[in-house]
Amino acid sequence: MTEPDVEPPIAAMRPHSVTSPQGVRTDPYYWLRDDERTNPSVLEYLAAENAYRERCMAAAKPFENALYEEIVGRLKQDDASVPYRKRGYWYHSRFEPGKEHPIFARRKGSIEAPEEILLDANALAVGHDYYRIDALEVSPDDAWLAFCEDMVGRRQYRLRFKNLQTGEILGLVIPDVEADLAWANDNRSLFYVEKDPDTLLGLYVKKHVLGTAPRHDTLAFEQTDLSFYTGVSKSKSERFIFIHMESTVSSEWRYADAGDPELVFKTFRAHERDHEYQLEHLDGAFIIRTNWQARNFRLMQVPIGAEADRAAWSDVVAHRDDTFIEDFDVFSEFLALSVRSGGLAKISIKRWAPLGGGNAASAQGGAEFFIASDEAAYATSLSVNPELETDVVRYAYSSLTTPTSVYDYNVRTREKVLLKRDPVIGSFEPADYRTEFLFAPARDGTQIPVSLVYRGGAAHDGTAPLLQYAYGAYGLSTDPIFSSARLSLLDRGFVFAIAHVRGGQEMGRAWYDAGRKLHKMNSFNDFIDVTRHLVAARYAAADRVFAMGGSAGGLTMGAVANLSPGDYRGIVAQVPFVDVVTTMLDDSIPLTTNEYDEWGDPRLREDYQYMLSYSPYDNVRPQCYPAMFVTTGLWDSQVQYYEPAKWIAKLRALKTDRNAVLLHIDMEAGHGGKSGRFQRYREIAMEYAFLLGLAGIHG
Repeated sequence: MTEPDVEPPIAAMRPHSVTSPQGVRTDPYYWLRDDERTNPSVLEYLAAENAYRERCMAAAKPFENALYEEIVGRLKQDDASVPYRKRGYWYHSRFEPGKEHPIFARRKGSIEAPEEILLDANALAVGHDYYRIDALEVSPDDAWLAFCEDMVGRRQYRLRFKNLQTGEILGLVIPDVEADLAWANDNRSLFYVEKDPDTLLGLYVKKHVLGTAPRHDTLAFEQTDLSFYTGVSKSKSERFIFIHMESTVSSEWRYADAGDPELVFKTFRAHERDHEYQLEHLDGAFIIRTNWQARNFRLMQVPIGAEADRAAWSDVVAHRDDTFIEDFDVFSEFLALSVRSGGLAKISIKRWAPLGGGNAASAQGGAEFFIASDEAAYATSLSVNPELETDVVRYAYSSLTTPTSVYDYNVRTREKVLLKRDPVIGSFEPADYRTEFLFAPARDGTQIPVSLVYRGGAAHDGTAPLLQYAYGAYGLSTDPIFSSARLSLLDRGFVFAIAHVRGGQEMGRAWYDAGRKLHKMNSFNDFIDVTRHLVAARYAAADRVFAMGGSAGGLTMGAVANLSPGDYRGIVAQVPFVDVVTTMLDDSIPLTTNEYDEWGDPRLREDYQYMLSYSPYDNVRPQCYPAMFVTTGLWDSQVQYYEPAKWIAKLRALKTDRNAVLLHIDMEAGHGGKSGRFQRYREIAMEYAFLLGLAGIHG
């Protein structure tokens, strides 16, 4: 796609000095930053960008609309989740035909009992361009519902309450909170986390008592270390309330007896650099996921009250060099673990010994085994398991060819029951597609895992278009899971690949450490080297390769566009983090202070110089660039809209080609895009129309 005859918006250059301990840089497009989102000249420029993108894609609009209808046509209109049982109620969510938002409901005693509507998000969303509900928590006596709603997309939630006996939603609203809630066992006290309205950091853990005004809410904890994210939760046993603090490299948890009228919190273990841990409770012990002397984490236990003495900690699941423990869940007779082994997400079961004893102190004798799969690339994850006294663990399974499937697995008999597989309306057959899991050599000799999917029967003759995706940051792994929308590419001949680059955690903690801070270039080089390997192996045509990534993955897109533009015909960068140095120098920008251990601290010269060497915005230069489709949301709280806006402006000013560079700004959404079930596919259809058009596929 080349630039149309109409001229693109040209942002004025207004030099602005960005100061730092390392000197002064000049940013000609800094004026596009408007924290209030009200500056007429900024809004006019953003509107011009949207208008330009619409003109450029006008000829493809009928195809885009057809893609949208094709994608949403695969969705079951009246879909519903698998019910789960908690305290005698069966909880589920469902959609009604044609409606954008879920209905949350429960049934008492049986899944055949009359349905009780907890919340209908469709009704609550009326009059709002964006609406999302998170963190629904029912009080222990099942009489009250606390929930958080976001009406902008900026994750500045409002806390509200519903009386489940009368059906009344109270007029009381507590603004600017995290989507983290925990009820005390008095059924009247709720803990929540209040945000700083500017930095959006959750700093104040407060207790609200039903029937009182929020101004009387008591402060349970104040976070003063701005490198930590703070949250609240409740143990599965419902005995303890936790306050948890997590930074990139350390943790601190506090606990209080949920039935204690005083609700006094005790520190489990004060934070120490390079010690991360999480807690759960079972019987008379805390179960700990910890990286203390265990880079890939291990599970330990300690009697309640003895946690200060590390000699009292004992292994439940020992550390292994080849297996990363990512998550766990406790049951009276067994543990379920989410682990990563060989680059794939798996579930293992660890029985307490003897089975049926329900005694955490006897954990050492239990055997451990994996829930098996017969596909090459797949992912499993623990699902909702609110009950302790059960032989069954519920988990989700997906692959690039298998829609997300929910199973109940009996740890005694090792039998699994399929409860639901996400339906795909139409002629979809998993057997028509092929998935592969392979390793591609990086330039330093490291083997990079790659997950692939394509339509069966496609010849590896070097002619296919390829879309390669990556994230690769924060230790977040990109799992090879199913997407019904992606079928619109696969059915038109595309190969889809996930490059599991360093910076994720697919291959353990060392994989993450090798892709952050002063090793971040590995993520970008890995992506490029995977592309070249797939082309050399004839999975794709060299002139039909496309790249996609979002947020921190959008940083990778910006970096590879500068480093290796000739390898890509087109790039889709979703809400991309591209102005690394300026953002990390400004601790007034939401969430910046939490990121120093991820990207580096630009107040330190070595970190500053390294970030400056790859920051996409700072490294735009006169050269040819691929065609680009870039997205952002005006209300994005994670990556501010002005980062991609500035990047696009600078690209237009310096690039030497006529490839189209398009910016789509959603003026009513944030980091996650539209909130509606169907609305979110509008942007996907737009991106696919862009990619397919560049690949020479128009229908």
